[in-house]
Amino acid sequence: MLIFEPHIHMFSRITDDYERLALAGVRAVLEPAFWLGQSRTNVGSFVDYFETLIGWERHRAQQFGIHHLCTMALNPREANDDRVNSDVLAILPRYCEKDSVVGVGEIGLDDQTKTEEKFMLAQLELAAQHDLPVLVHTPHRDKKKGFERCIAIIRDADFPMERILLDHGNEETIKITRDLGCWSGFSIYPNTKMDPHRMVAIVQEYGVDRMVVNSAADWGVSDPMMVPRTVVKLEQAGVARERIEQLVWRNPIEFFAQSGRLTETMLAQPASANLRETFDGNSVLRGQDPDRM
Repeated sequence: MLIFEPHIHMFSRITDDYERLALAGVRAVLEPAFWLGQSRTNVGSFVDYFETLIGWERHRAQQFGIHHLCTMALNPREANDDRVNSDVLAILPRYCEKDSVVGVGEIGLDDQTKTEEKFMLAQLELAAQHDLPVLVHTPHRDKKKGFERCIAIIRDADFPMERILLDHGNEETIKITRDLGCWSGFSIYPNTKMDPHRMVAIVQEYGVDRMVVNSAADWGVSDPMMVPRTVVKLEQAGVARERIEQLVWRNPIEFFAQSGRLTETMLAQPASANLRETFDGNSVLRGQDPDRM
């Protein structure tokens, strides 16, 4: 079964994780720009990070036949930091034009401040200007309130709901989002978000239309194999294989294909590990020692 992992932070994962994902049938990963665990103090550090997402991470993934895609944004947590927020917003348009950038995200709310709302709205406008779908991070605390506020901001911006993926949902939020016309994301993430058994129950009750699952794996206690593990639990629960394939493959493709930069045909084939990439003027091929670059 082919799998598209639609939210994973491979920047913070080791190369062995790419091999494990490939062995489990993952053919594409989507990496949203996010908080690195330590707040950045100048816009240059964001530039370096964004360049890594469109460069080196693509090369790492290609070595294992995996397509690496990303979304670009000023994340909600750092949106509150006046040292960087306006400067990052100013450089984002150039990255929204890159071929491997298939959306704007993660934007949204974290502490649910007025400053976060300001920059969420600005990035919705950025997405509209570049005709890109949007991945929305919803708060870890007061989640229902956060979902409702994110939805209100999106409506105020008159942004099309079918181009919105509201991520990090649960049993409570699916009741809010189900009839909005937006997409619902569920992060199978230990301790703080969802687990495979709860996801099975949601699928059994609500089906899989306009729904995606991801691991959101990052530098925290997390597991990049959570989507394949959820596939196994769904199969064991008797969910039809066609529905599972829709959930973990066709749905994320359909959502991010709204960028105009990917198709199912493109992703069904393993990414070429021999594609030449250039980093700082050096041509890099598969098998070349990165320490010699």
